[in-house]
Amino acid sequence: MRAGTPGGDRTGFTLVELLIVVTILGILVAMVVPRLAGRTEQARRARAQADVKGSIPLALDLFELDTGKYPQTEEGLNILRAAPPNAEARNWHGPYLKQDPIDPWGRSYRYVYPGAHNAQDYDLSSVGPDGTEGTGDDIGNWQQPAK
Repeated sequence: MRAGTPGGDRTGFTLVELLIVVTILGILVAMVVPRLAGRTEQARRARAQADVKGSIPLALDLFELDTGKYPQTEEGLNILRAAPPNAEARNWHGPYLKQDPIDPWGRSYRYVYPGAHNAQDYDLSSVGPDGTEGTGDDIGNWQQPAK
C-alpha cells in the first residue's frame, strides 16, 4: 500500500487534473479555430477556379477535337457526359467528365458558346457563393485569379 492513500493504490484522475486538461484543450481550441475560419470558402473558390480554368476546359477541348466543334449553349455541359443523339455521336469518344459539372456551392456551371467575354471561344463560369450572376463573387474563365 502507498502511504497517504487509504485502501491502496490510486487509479484514475482527480477532478483538479481533469479541469486542468479541459482548460488546456480549451485554450488550444481558442487559438486554432480562428485560424481555420474562412478556409472552407477559400477552398471552394480555389476548386471553382480549377474547374473553370482546368478540368472542364480540358474536357471541352477534347470534345472539340473529336467532334470538330464546341457544344452549343443549348447542349450545355451535359453533352460531355452522354453522347449526343445525332450524327456527331459517331465521333464522340466520351464521356469527357466523370461526374456532372457542379460547382462547390451545388449549382451547375454556366456555359455559353460563343461567349460574350470570349467571343472566339466559350464563357464558363460559376455564380459563386451568393448564387447571383453578375456580382463580385462570380468566377469565370475570362477573369484573372485574385491574389
